[in-house]
Amino acid sequence: MPAHILNVEVPNDWDRSGLPGWSYHSPALLELEKEHVFRNHWQIVGHVSDLPNAGDYLAMDVVGERALVVRGKDGQIRAFHNLCRHRGSRVVADTQGSCKNALVCPFHGWVYNLDGTLRGAARPRSFPELDRTEFGLMPLELEIWMGFVFVRFRQGAQSSVAELMHPVTDEIAHYGIADMRPSYGIWTQTTPVNWKSVRDVDNEGYHVAMAHPALQDLYGSTYFDEPFVNGVSRSFASYNPHAGRRWSVRNYVSIAPEPTHLPQHLRKAWIYYGIFPNQVIALMPESVQFYQEFPLSTGETLLRGAMYRYADENRAQAAARYLAFRIDRDTMAEDVQLSVWSNESMLSDAFRGFYLSDLEFGVRTHHDHLRACMPVLALESAPDEKDMKSLNEALLSRR
Repeated sequence: MPAHILNVEVPNDWDRSGLPGWSYHSPALLELEKEHVFRNHWQIVGHVSDLPNAGDYLAMDVVGERALVVRGKDGQIRAFHNLCRHRGSRVVADTQGSCKNALVCPFHGWVYNLDGTLRGAARPRSFPELDRTEFGLMPLELEIWMGFVFVRFRQGAQSSVAELMHPVTDEIAHYGIADMRPSYGIWTQTTPVNWKSVRDVDNEGYHVAMAHPALQDLYGSTYFDEPFVNGVSRSFASYNPHAGRRWSVRNYVSIAPEPTHLPQHLRKAWIYYGIFPNQVIALMPESVQFYQEFPLSTGETLLRGAMYRYADENRAQAAARYLAFRIDRDTMAEDVQLSVWSNESMLSDAFRGFYLSDLEFGVRTHHDHLRACMPVLALESAPDEKDMKSLNEALLSRR
């Protein structure tokens, strides 16, 4: 088994309580989360292979913002706010598509070049002369890291993606994920819980043995978690030598070809890299995927993700990828149910907060990262909703 990359000792006297229950149902806190957690941290929109040709685009609506990523005629990928400079309409209405030569606003027909500059307004004589750059699409901060396209809506304290992911870059580099291709497209679904409940379930493997029979069959006792350190966590598991009690697992381990391009310790491994605050890059020998969650309200969350395959994939790899997808699909459904049960309990007067195991240090360290962004989360009792923002600002100013 490989050494821990993000190794942190778990202190004997560490605080086993998690975030207070009120923080999962507070509209005022949700507004702070949008600003201090989501808008100023890097978010994956997709992969360069989702945009193979000039004019191909991806759009993503999250936390009150609209991102548009498009490949230009020069081959460069750029990011913009999906917001027409005329009246604020969406410039593209679909989440993925292609335009031949320009982006045309569906409201009044303003036209933008693929580099974001304004080509022209409809009935231009009804306006003063418009500067093509000044009235171009508003750019978004963008970074491409190992093929994944990241955007950021606000500049924040978080470093570049490359710096953020530096501790795990050497390990991930073995997979060549920048050259992979889309498998099933970008998927979305909603779940009736607070986004933090989704992340709480995903941030620990303590529940795998009881709640995920397919993963337990595949992993056995090989699974271990590493906590969040400077915005990144890691979980690692290799195949259980006795795997095969379940149909998907049995066929997966028997069909999957030996991935000789990987070092020996990665050839039978599933690895999950958590990226604060809300997303994961997961690597299997035959594929890579990302998944993430965004709040729609205090009690509803958008789940979003995609899987990618090797460009030269053979039939055995394709079959293994499909079986891995089945295992992962069942696991996700199980996690959704667990998050519902946990989230709804916080509305009960009987709920007395979390009491975390040493195996749930990933939950605690994720919560620590959230407290660093929003110190108001250290309060056991809920502040008045109207005072939430000012109180948090006051606490931040004392640091």
